[in-house]
Amino acid sequence: MDWSKLQSIHHKFIELYNSNPIAVRSPGRINLIGEHTDYNQGFVLPAAIDREITLCIGLNQSASCNLFSWDLQEHHSFKMDKLVPSQRNWANYIIGVVQQLQLHGHEVTGFDCVFGGDIPIGAGLSSSAALECGMAFGLSNLLGLNLSKIEIARLSQAAENDFVGMQCGLMDQYANMFGKEGKLIQLDCRTETHEEIAVDLKEYGLWLFNTNVKHQLDDSEYNVRRRECEAGVKLIRRKFHQVSSLRDCELSMLTNIEDTTLKNRCQFVIEENARVVEGSKDLQCGDLQGFGQKMYLSHHGLSKMYQVSCPELDLLVEYTRDEPSILGARMMGGGFGGCTINLIDQENVESINSKYSAAYFHATGKRMSIYPVNIANGTSLTALNLN
Repeated sequence: MDWSKLQSIHHKFIELYNSNPIAVRSPGRINLIGEHTDYNQGFVLPAAIDREITLCIGLNQSASCNLFSWDLQEHHSFKMDKLVPSQRNWANYIIGVVQQLQLHGHEVTGFDCVFGGDIPIGAGLSSSAALECGMAFGLSNLLGLNLSKIEIARLSQAAENDFVGMQCGLMDQYANMFGKEGKLIQLDCRTETHEEIAVDLKEYGLWLFNTNVKHQLDDSEYNVRRRECEAGVKLIRRKFHQVSSLRDCELSMLTNIEDTTLKNRCQFVIEENARVVEGSKDLQCGDLQGFGQKMYLSHHGLSKMYQVSCPELDLLVEYTRDEPSILGARMMGGGFGGCTINLIDQENVESINSKYSAAYFHATGKRMSIYPVNIANGTSLTALNLN
């Protein structure tokens, strides 16, 4: 995030609350491959990125919490002993974190917060996890809680599951906390441990094509997919009693599932888990073309078998298939809108942007945004300077 905006957020905090805060930078994330596998105890391959939220936070010696969203220019306040959902959806991610801290036995006193950033909302870059983890990290520092990275990730996930009502897995929060510059995270969502994958993309870079649409199906359908996977596991366990999640399953076990929809959901997750493991090997060996093909296979499964894509995402992926400068593309995130992630030859980005922006507008009447992402460090304190 640019320095001038950081300064504006800091100045706004002082203007509103007349005190000096700490500042926390909390990044968004990308996921190169491994979608909807995290809540099935599978594998994912995310990374923290250089788009982030900055939170200025300070204790206020009261029982009230006062929040200000710089980007939306909206206020919200709540009492520490009355944690109820807000009509301002963004506030619920913070209230949920406070609730989880209390449930874990921590005494949370009143605080003030001004936050803003450059993570596009609704683009599938997990601004929600950035807000949750940034708040938990900041309060841990201010209150002397000394929470570990994994404790913050788990607590933030629980806030989203239990207070917001989004039954997400741990990937977003984990990548936010454990991200390292230049490293991908091959996360095992069963053991909650990871292997760092050093990545050399050579002349290629990671670029996001933002559809700039978000269909109103994402939260409800996300939870439906989770229930469908759980239903598939129950059917598989009738014969294979050792199975506890789709992580344990092989394609040959799906013969017990007669329902085509459930079978497709389970097949996608099993195949996607394998793609993460094999794709990580491709990257370690420098086989970018092999990895790019797995990105296309991932998108096909997400669109046709898991059915979480949308016409705009499918269109942007289809545009790239015969483009020599693009090795791979797929939708990223929960689905039904947001971004595709693309592996593009850096020398040709400008012409690709012009070409596909025009084609997308002609086909949909909507503007496409395109921007690069670089792999960055996870959540941390950041310096403030009023000069």
